[in-house]
Parts: sequence; structure tokens; C-alpha cells
Amino acid sequence: MSTNYNIVSLIRKKRNKIHLTSDEISFIVSAYLAGDIEDYQVSAFLMASFLNGLNTEESSALTNSMLHSGQIVDLSHIPGKKVDKHSTGGVGDKLSLVLAPIVASAGVPVPMISGRGLGHTGGTLDKLGSIPGFSTDMDLPRYKEIIQKHLLVLAGQTAEIAPADKKLYALRDVTATVEYIPFIASSIMSKKLAEGIDALVLDVKYGSGAFMKTSEQAIELAETLVGIGEQFDKKTIAFITNMNQPTGYKIGNWLEVEESIDCLKGKGPEDTAYLSHLLAGAMIYLGGKADSLENGIALSKRQTQNGEAFSKWKDIVAEQGGDVSFIEDPNKFVLPSFVFELKSSKTGFVQKIDTYSVGMAAVELGAGRKLITDVIDPGAGIVLEKKIGDKIEEGETILKAYTNKPTVIDEVTEQLFSAFSIGDEKPEAQPLVTHICDSNGTRAFEL
Repeated sequence: MSTNYNIVSLIRKKRNKIHLTSDEISFIVSAYLAGDIEDYQVSAFLMASFLNGLNTEESSALTNSMLHSGQIVDLSHIPGKKVDKHSTGGVGDKLSLVLAPIVASAGVPVPMISGRGLGHTGGTLDKLGSIPGFSTDMDLPRYKEIIQKHLLVLAGQTAEIAPADKKLYALRDVTATVEYIPFIASSIMSKKLAEGIDALVLDVKYGSGAFMKTSEQAIELAETLVGIGEQFDKKTIAFITNMNQPTGYKIGNWLEVEESIDCLKGKGPEDTAYLSHLLAGAMIYLGGKADSLENGIALSKRQTQNGEAFSKWKDIVAEQGGDVSFIEDPNKFVLPSFVFELKSSKTGFVQKIDTYSVGMAAVELGAGRKLITDVIDPGAGIVLEKKIGDKIEEGETILKAYTNKPTVIDEVTEQLFSAFSIGDEKPEAQPLVTHICDSNGTRAFEL
């Protein structure tokens, strides 16, 4: 790669809707990471790209440059196909905590590097951090040691993995360039490809609680992600899933761990179990332990029924420093002292839920961060009593909320009350999964 590019000339090209070469994009990423070009110059490049677009070759080059900005983990010494799952984020989305031990217990290695909560969406690292003692902070040797021992590791992004993504994301966050599909896709895939995986399952969400508001936007993102995966010779399957209401009934870090435990014991909410087994089944299929998606799902269900998935969960909690007694007896966890209920003002059916508002209410209660310096309360959150389609009587409880911040209760109560629409007619049930996208294209999903 030449180092003689002029950043102003490259910004001008992008401003003038001229496509950049792979070398030119590689120069921008590497020079920015090295500190040789300024934030304001890369900001100009990001905005020019946001407004004028990146083509497929530019998107691939951006992903490749971010991927190779750090180390690519070599897990070739571990037998079998390594498979991970990524979700684009939602409210109550605790699926990783359920499917990861299921898939590992079925013999498929799962090298999972996760992130923290972002805005209204919860983060897997924050959920894991609510387990007393559990550590996701580790270097690469420890990462490799754990996955070799247990076929599963649950880690945060190390300094060695795609460092350019971390720096570029921070800049996108403050320049209003987050919501651009090639940027989103490059960010996701650079981290996932660096993990040492052979295949990837994607849960691309749409709806009021997702970053993609429509199924059309979600499909476009899924096709971009799958295209990048296939370009890097990684078998990739994406499912388009509905986030017009929270997944499961519990929202908040420890509360979601509790619900995950129920799922691993075969007692979880129907929607959470369905999605967990679908995604786990796809991972098991891509990992070569089943000859079809259907058989992968069947094996996933067996792993919860025979207790092996829950046993694997306890093993990894212990390995990463967590107190297993809280997993065996979740009632040991002391929830926040302030509890309040939201009551229905009328009789009818729950017709809609503004899932974004519910997620932001959980943040206000202490379950998420508004500033990067905010400290999360692991026990804060919301437990739904009713969801879309449920009958509710006047005065009946819609949800319970837990917090250690009594001063926010009035504001959050009003916020939550406006998030639920109750009417006379029972709404039609919406499918949880609408489409599947893989190397064969995108099509309606039926199972």
C-alpha cells in the first residue's frame, strides 16, 4: 500500500462521488489509527461517504482494513468449525446467554466476543457483568485457553481485536453517521471475522425496539452482512426478526440472566425459546453437528431437555470467575429496594408497545448508560406482565419495575404508561421471523 496519498484529495474524490480504491480506503483507516490524519478529516470522509454512498468494493475494503488493523485470532488448533452469533440489538434480547451454552454443549466451538449496551438496547457484557464475580476482561492467550477447554468463551473486545473499529465508531457516534448500513456492516463484520470463526449466524432485528425500523431496512442490512461474510469465505446465515415488542418478559441485566436460566432449563418464555433454538439450530447446522436447520433445532432442544446446556452454562460461569451459586439459586440476588407497578386504566387488549420507550425507561431506572461514565445497576429493570395480544382488565398490572433511584419513578411511570396502547380489538399476531438470507438469496422464512 502506498503511503503517499493526500487525505484532502481523497475527501474531495468522495465528495465528488468518485469511488475510492481498496488501497485508498486502507490508507485512510491505517493513517487514522496511527494518528497521522486528524479527526476532522476522517469526519469529513465519513460524512461524504454517508451522503454519497459506498459501493460493494468500498464496503468490503473498509471491512478488510478494519479487520486487519489488529490481530486475527487463530483457532485452527481447536477441532471443528467455530461458529458465532451476532444480534443487531434489541430490548430484552438475552438470546446469546441461552444459545451459546446450548451450541457449545452440542460440540460446536463458540468464540463469542460481545459488546456493552448501546442506547436503548442491552449489551451481553452488561448482562454477564451482573453475575457476581463474572469477568469478560481477558487477553488473547486466556481467550484461547477457555475456548479450548470448554468450546465456549464469553469475552469483551480486546485491544488487539479490530482497534480501528473502536476509534471509527467513536467518531461516527459524534458526527451523526452511525445509521449507515455499510458502516454498520463493516463494524460488525470486522470484529466477528477477527474472532477466529468459520461461520456466523445473524439476528437482524426490525421494529420499534430495533435500530432498523422496517423489515426492508433489516433485509438490506442482512444482505450486506451476508455478502461480506461470503466474500471472506465464511458461511453466513441471517434471520430477519421482529422487535416490535421486547423479547421475553424481563428487561435489565440480572433479570435477563434469570430468564436465560429458565430457558436453559426448558421453562422460558415461548418467544425467547423459539428464537434461541432457531439461532442455536442454525449454528449447530453450520458447525457440522446437524445435516439440516431442522435437525439442528431438534438437537438444540434436546440439549436443554437433557440438562447438558445448563451444565455447560455453569461450567463457563465458574471458569470466568462467576459465583455459580447465583446460577443455581437466582433468588440469592437481591433486587433493588424500590419497586413500582404500572396498572391499566382500561379494559381491553394490548395492541402496541413502543419498545424503544420501554428500553429507554430501563436505562433511566439504572439498567443502561446515558453517558459512557455511568455505572449500571445490575438489578434494575422491568418485568412485563402483559404483551401484545394479551387481554387486560382495568386496574390490572401491566408491568413491575425495579430501581434504586426513587427520584426517577414518576417520570418513568409516565414514560412507560405512554408506551402501551390498549384497545378493544385483539391485534393479529405478528410473525417472530419473517425472512432468511444466505448465499442463496433472501426469501420468506417458514419452518
